[in-house]
Amino acid sequence: MKLIVAVVQDKDSVRLVEALVEKGYRSTKLASTGGFLKSGNTTLLIGVEEKHVQRVVDIIKDICHSREQLITPMAPVGSNSVESYVPYPIEVLVGGATVFVLDVEKFVRV
Repeated sequence: MKLIVAVVQDKDSVRLVEALVEKGYRSTKLASTGGFLKSGNTTLLIGVEEKHVQRVVDIIKDICHSREQLITPMAPVGSNSVESYVPYPIEVLVGGATVFVLDVEKFVRV
């Protein structure tokens, strides 16, 4: 038995869960927050037999794509003792998925 932990962007989570259910895979959905952009993510916990791991990873790859997003970080401007901040938009690559596959010693459904 394997536990797949997939961290995906919120925008992809509904479609991913629907695709997993359509193929017969159950998941537990947890709300999470990304560290870099502090934006909403979804963490899915998916328990499968080892022979199904690649199928699930392929479903994740099909649904979760990277995309460019404009963000406005606050960057310091000036060199005087009182720093001021001027926002300017930059494009960053977001999305995709981070997937971990872990061994499960025991699985019990009650």
